[in-house]
Amino acid sequence: MRLLTDPVLRDRIMHLRRHAVTPGTEFEREIDAILISHLHYDHLDLPSLRRFGPEAPLIVPAGAGRFLRRAGFRAVTELRAGEGVTVRAGAGGSRVEVHAVPARHQGRRRPFGAEAEAIGFEIHGSRRIYFAGDTDFFPELSEISGDLEIALLPIWGWGPSVGAGHLDPVGAARAATVLGPAVSVPIHWGTFFPIGLRRWRGDRLVTPPVEFERALREADPGLESRILLPGEHSDH
Repeated sequence: MRLLTDPVLRDRIMHLRRHAVTPGTEFEREIDAILISHLHYDHLDLPSLRRFGPEAPLIVPAGAGRFLRRAGFRAVTELRAGEGVTVRAGAGGSRVEVHAVPARHQGRRRPFGAEAEAIGFEIHGSRRIYFAGDTDFFPELSEISGDLEIALLPIWGWGPSVGAGHLDPVGAARAATVLGPAVSVPIHWGTFFPIGLRRWRGDRLVTPPVEFERALREADPGLESRILLPGEHSDH
């Protein structure tokens, strides 16, 4: 089973330039479903999605379906927080349950585009995985906890600072203590940065995961984390 989350496969989106390895074509083959957490440009990139063709199976927040169908995609499933769908890997293949969970993040495609709620995803198969998308901390995270193997937690963003609606390293560590996963993997860092700012604030491309691990050790030394550089993979 291969699930892809919020794919941005280009070297530049708007005023942001990629500072990590460009994903290879391996991310464009044999994908069973693409999960989209919200409509922001750094999470829903139409040129990247078009690489998968109009029949690419997209699972998106409620309210995003019309926008994507008008863009030419035909296999779109909308979910509200609390709803789920079964994803199968080919005829008679393995299957997982994908459930939408709440996220605290403004999901409109600015400045005047479509509006849909932001969500995260909980995936139930041989493993139970939580992909947070973009979110701030919220108490209901405790409802996702319990036998959670992997939590993919955003710890930063694409600029020199993060605002409301986002987890920073300390907030992500706090979320991990509530979720209690076997492994936390910090994501959403070190990939894109505004053109021209790296010279002055390039530290923000490398320090967030270090800060996350430090905060996690202070919050709960028994929790494990796994830092993967953008483009790196793990066989966990």
